[in-house]
Amino acid sequence: MKMLINVPETVVADALRGMAAAHPDLSVDVENRVVVRRDAPVAGKVGIVSGGGSGHEPLHGGFVGPGMLSAACPGEVFTSPVPDQMVRAAAAVDSGSGVLFVVKNYTGDVLNFDMAAELAEDEGIQVAKVLVHDDVAVTDSLFTAGRRGTGGTLFVEKIAGAAADEGMPLERVETIARQVSEASRSFGVALTAVSTPAKGSPTFDLPEGELELGIGIHGEPGRERRAMMTSREIADFAVAAILEDLQPRGPVLALVNGMGATPLLELYGFNAEVQRVLGERGVTVARTLVGNYVTSLDMAGCSVTLCEVDDDLLRLWDAPVSTPALRWGR
Repeated sequence: MKMLINVPETVVADALRGMAAAHPDLSVDVENRVVVRRDAPVAGKVGIVSGGGSGHEPLHGGFVGPGMLSAACPGEVFTSPVPDQMVRAAAAVDSGSGVLFVVKNYTGDVLNFDMAAELAEDEGIQVAKVLVHDDVAVTDSLFTAGRRGTGGTLFVEKIAGAAADEGMPLERVETIARQVSEASRSFGVALTAVSTPAKGSPTFDLPEGELELGIGIHGEPGRERRAMMTSREIADFAVAAILEDLQPRGPVLALVNGMGATPLLELYGFNAEVQRVLGERGVTVARTLVGNYVTSLDMAGCSVTLCEVDDDLLRLWDAPVSTPALRWGR
């Protein structure tokens, strides 16, 4: 496999150095692996901290900035960050109003964020945690107890970030983040396997002419493997799986997400099919986001995430945001 890297051992540090050069409004600690909005801590504002293994960019570092995350902790590729990173991030963004940890449901992330919360509280930082577990494809996968955390993370981080920027107290921000997490469902599809820098070749076998339905963002197995399907057929399958579980009564936010190697031409075409299915099912789409946001390195494929919203959540979604990867209203 050809990769635009120096050596696998420095790929995360090199990326962080490049991020620092591209985004002077961020404070990037390459050695300690913490990305912080440069104006943190903001007086009277709850800090929002998230993180996870690298390889899912722009998640999470690309979502640091006004209106979204206060800080992010990038781990090694597909590996949880360590508690020390999370404690540093919490200390950097805590204004005395507390810190919310947004945690994807992967065993390493959950254990390390739990430990970090205890350490941060020992230092006098009030911490709340919200778990994201939106993937309807499988339960109890290779990396999780329960459902995986995937595209719903973006909705939680954006809406909780807007609530924090409005000056809401920690308890209220936590409640809103949990509401968004519980209202979000995702389903992903892989057209090709993912290749990590350390391995340099595909991490699992996905033969030509086949796809994996319900794949995880680390290449975990899904529900089933089938012969290649059309965009229309994939949308029918993915949206049906989500709606069977979510059963929304109100409008939804829709994220049509690329897994890293899928061109926007294909994603927009797939979005047309997703919108068709939702229209046929009588689901009102309030807002749509299309692009590569929660990726898996070089995997070709896509995921769909729906989040049922009320007027308050929609207002927070629409609130201004200014991050490297998500920006509107400013």
